[in-house]
Amino acid sequence: MSSKARSTTQLLKALRQLMSDTKYVVQPVHAYIVPSGDAHLNEYISPCDCRREFISGFSGSAGTAVITQSQAALWVDGRYHVQAAVQVDDNWTIMKEGIKGTPSIPEWLSKALEEPETRVAVDPSVLRHSSWVNMEKELSAHGLSLIGDSRNLIDEIWEDQPARPNNPLMVLGLNFTGKTWNSKVANIREKLTEKSVSACVFTALDDIAWLLNLRGSDIPLNPVFYSYAIVSMTETRFFVDEGKVTSDVKQHLGEGSEEFVNIHPYSEFFSFLSSFVSSCSGKIWLSKASSQKIHSEVPENKKYVTENSAVSIMKAVKNDVEIEGMRNAHYKDAVTLCEFFSWLEKEVVHNNLTETEAATKLEQIKREQEDYISLSFDTISSSGPNAAICHYKAVAGEDRVIDNTSIYLLDSGAQYRDGTTDVTRTFHFGTPTAYQRECYTRVLKGHIQLATAIWPKGTKGCSLDCLARMHLWSAGLEYKHGTGHGVGSFLNVHEGPCAISPAHRLGEVALESGMIVTDEPGYYEDGKFGIRIENCMLIKEAQPSYNFKDIGFLQMEPITLVPISTKMIDPSLLTDKEVEWLNSYHNRCRDIISPLLQSAGKQQALDWLLKETEPLG
Repeated sequence: MSSKARSTTQLLKALRQLMSDTKYVVQPVHAYIVPSGDAHLNEYISPCDCRREFISGFSGSAGTAVITQSQAALWVDGRYHVQAAVQVDDNWTIMKEGIKGTPSIPEWLSKALEEPETRVAVDPSVLRHSSWVNMEKELSAHGLSLIGDSRNLIDEIWEDQPARPNNPLMVLGLNFTGKTWNSKVANIREKLTEKSVSACVFTALDDIAWLLNLRGSDIPLNPVFYSYAIVSMTETRFFVDEGKVTSDVKQHLGEGSEEFVNIHPYSEFFSFLSSFVSSCSGKIWLSKASSQKIHSEVPENKKYVTENSAVSIMKAVKNDVEIEGMRNAHYKDAVTLCEFFSWLEKEVVHNNLTETEAATKLEQIKREQEDYISLSFDTISSSGPNAAICHYKAVAGEDRVIDNTSIYLLDSGAQYRDGTTDVTRTFHFGTPTAYQRECYTRVLKGHIQLATAIWPKGTKGCSLDCLARMHLWSAGLEYKHGTGHGVGSFLNVHEGPCAISPAHRLGEVALESGMIVTDEPGYYEDGKFGIRIENCMLIKEAQPSYNFKDIGFLQMEPITLVPISTKMIDPSLLTDKEVEWLNSYHNRCRDIISPLLQSAGKQQALDWLLKETEPLG
């Protein structure tokens, strides 16, 4: 993360000129909205789609820029309040979502624009349908109109915009997926019949990758690829750049067989969709998470619309093969992290090691693991005040040295063929203050509170979120991010439609057995330190003493097996039950990871693991 804001003056000037130029817009527009997403509404996007970052300088994964002829504003959530303040220049006003008094985009525009300035434009291909509907309604209430301008004005001023990636596809075998693409398509057709719908349109890249048992590399650190898909009762159509499709992919998709996938060029999707809609007599299933442009192609009387896609829950609930793969991936990750921390602990004492050097070393260690593909997100290697920036990214030359006087927070993950990992640990290589230990212990208590919870089936994560916060709240402390997110199986590290967050999200579904979510409470003091403890957790059936009206109950099991720092704990704040949980967790780390370190001949890492998992109390 760059600590120096770059000037956006000339970019804003160029954009404002186009907003008034009828060569580029049908009529002059008075405000232009630049969301974070691409045409598939990915959270993480390819460099060619980083339009909001290009115009504002802010590189976070979420945020919305709004530009008028005289002002520019950037909306960011609690994860990015600090980062945005560092990265944007004086042309911008930062709107901190979640802070009392922060206006919504329509509220702000209602004051920023004056009659006859009423036209607000956005590229409908990069704004989800549900957001469009809400934005249009709110703007209308303030006398403003939302205009869908398919000519993206940012692209017009971006002179050195990178080309869209065109990397080859990877076939993922049944030993990793546990289910053929044919059987997944058959499941979708059962849903089509059940809901009296003729076809499904898929636009989310992880949906399509999961459905067809393919992976790619078009989006950095996310094994997905640019594509669309349509499944009807008789055909499956796949729209992808033909340069990606190898002979192995064609064979995998049934070329020459009775059941096969029709492959079309990516560029032909919208023309095909238009003709398909015209010829289709039944309804077409769309997700509200698809773009407004997709929705505008289908007449209202032909739409069947749901919050989530037809496969989102099927993808989120892992089968036995996927669960086993996720366990294996986390075992490998635990081996790498034990090796890394055992190395780091010694390096901090003898060398001026920087945050970026540590992150580079960790990636080198991960590359040694079988079936390693890439990181699953940019490693957050953060020391001291940088750890207070939730999604910090160290930049060489601007980063801090890791020392024995500051807290060190590492949030890292990897993509393996058998699974995706995401784990955060917080250490101090010297002596933490009493206050730091108290904060850390309260975060740990919240982590344990959620990890040991038992809840009735049908419960959504928003109902559990407070469990992770209650011990911070009791001391007047809080954190401004969600407590957990779903994790894909060799897919996106942030996967819906489940989450554990204080706010109910559109499309959020109840937690189910087989889902994998994170448990990651934290605490951050701007300019001082940050703390987070994160495990990936498998949701599974619980067996409590009773079963009220046979409703069934669920619980969590950690599949991350990396020691939790005991040096950072104030034992006087833990109950006997919490100490018992921690010791039991560390015994599992020893039992499962020790043999792997031994067989790999990693004695230093093994010694570190044994030291860090000594029983507490």
